[in-house]
Amino acid sequence: MKVAIASDHGGLHIREEIKMLMDELGISYEDFGCECSTSVDYPDYALPVAEKVANGEFDRGILICGTGIGMSIAANKVKGIRCALVHDMFTAKVTREHNDSNILAMGERVIGAGLAREIARIWLGADFEGGRHADRVKKITDYEA
Repeated sequence: MKVAIASDHGGLHIREEIKMLMDELGISYEDFGCECSTSVDYPDYALPVAEKVANGEFDRGILICGTGIGMSIAANKVKGIRCALVHDMFTAKVTREHNDSNILAMGERVIGAGLAREIARIWLGADFEGGRHADRVKKITDYEA
């Protein structure tokens, strides 16, 4: 699995935690920034990651901002992206199993580093169940077409 990861200024610390987790898990990733603590625009980081996941350069993406909301809204504008904003372990698992989410969004001002690591670990390890869920995801992809 190859993961694209990025954050804005509001997600710097959790981004570093998630990178350490992926190192521990042996998951390949590329960091698309940001590298500053001054205010930046989240679409400048969300959209390139979403485009790279959508075109198949990366299998999945992880985006972090202050709340996760801006990143998820921006990423979901890209055709083929199913970005899930997650703040608990149950939805981290279910969004992969039922929705085949390909980008995870989290909010650093909403959850702590420990929970963020656990959410990412669960999300990265979960697989899409297919079956009736595949029919539902197909309705979304058909609509995008």
